Amino acid sequence: MSLRPPLEVRIDDDPGQLPSPAWNALLAASPQPTPFMRLEYLQALHDSQSAAEHSGWTPQFFSVWEGPELVAACPAYLKTHSYGEYVFDWAWADAYARHGLAYYPKLLVAVPFTPVPGSRLLARDEAARRVLIEALRAHAEALKLSSVHVLFPTAAEQQALVGAGWLGRSGVQFHWEAGAAPPASFEAFLASLQRDKRKKIQQEQRRVREAGVRYRALLGEEIREQDWDFFHRCYRQTYAEHRSTPYLSRDFFHRMGAAMARHWLLFIAELDGEPVASSLIALDPDQGVAYGRYWGSLVDISCLHFDACYYQPLAWCMAQGYRRFEGGAQGEHKLARGLMPVGTQSAHWLAHPDFREAVADYLDREGPAIAGYAEDLRAHQPFKRAPAGEA
Repeated sequence: MSLRPPLEVRIDDDPGQLPSPAWNALLAASPQPTPFMRLEYLQALHDSQSAAEHSGWTPQFFSVWEGPELVAACPAYLKTHSYGEYVFDWAWADAYARHGLAYYPKLLVAVPFTPVPGSRLLARDEAARRVLIEALRAHAEALKLSSVHVLFPTAAEQQALVGAGWLGRSGVQFHWEAGAAPPASFEAFLASLQRDKRKKIQQEQRRVREAGVRYRALLGEEIREQDWDFFHRCYRQTYAEHRSTPYLSRDFFHRMGAAMARHWLLFIAELDGEPVASSLIALDPDQGVAYGRYWGSLVDISCLHFDACYYQPLAWCMAQGYRRFEGGAQGEHKLARGLMPVGTQSAHWLAHPDFREAVADYLDREGPAIAGYAEDLRAHQPFKRAPAGEA
């Protein structure tokens, strides 16, 4: 009888030290793959210095091996702050500081700057995933870290983490789902909305058209370097207006355009033939899912944001037969535009027993409040209600 080699854990400070075919194969076999978990995406964040040690994201990529075979892996970072995460733990960090304890560095399993739910703990099977989860905890203990956080995992991953003693947390995002009877067009989608919601969207789009705005939709390799240049100019403008600094460098988008062209859709809004705004959408053509990512405008045109970031992408998704459009983090305004609330999850391991107990108590109270909030949102859905007696 041949014995299988024991599972071994490795931690790398550069995603380039891992084999992308094996990593991406684990991702493809996972229950909820996204393009943001492809090793090319994570490598571009690293090589462009968008997520690197100098910016407070020190890579600690975990992998589990059975001999030469990669059987589990996840992206992890030592964090010296909580920016770019979208699951907010500022109050926890403040509580640590008030008690004279160090919350940072912490260990984070996430895709930097990307609040997209999906597979995080890539694994061949549950046994390999358990080894990965244990390795995360053991590494945090060895480095005397305050905590480990896994953001936006799948339901199965969340269940495995909570089963291992981690604390579960819930959140809400807004997604459009095609459903069992997907609309054949954006006009059909509008017809399914309540009258006041439909009229408001039509009014917003009319304002944009009357301002003279026209769009070009560029897919994949149709996006040229000058288009990426213009997009990044708009992207920087958005951060400047909020007196902030962009997370992602121009070099990152250059790498994405080269390595993952099929995963990008760019809307460029033009006025009198000149580009004035842009909206970048990420695509998973294999799953039929689109993700609203970044936008920016060089001019102030009423309702242009809604049109470029929601209505144009939704119309494109419906025309192409896509089944889901994810609108990103936060934003109750998305509900009136046909994006419905969906639950998100995160899991947290805290080393200090008293703080773990305090956070657990907080999450016990926060969870029902989040569930009630989502239920209240669903009660105010924008779609027409079926007549009584109809399914």
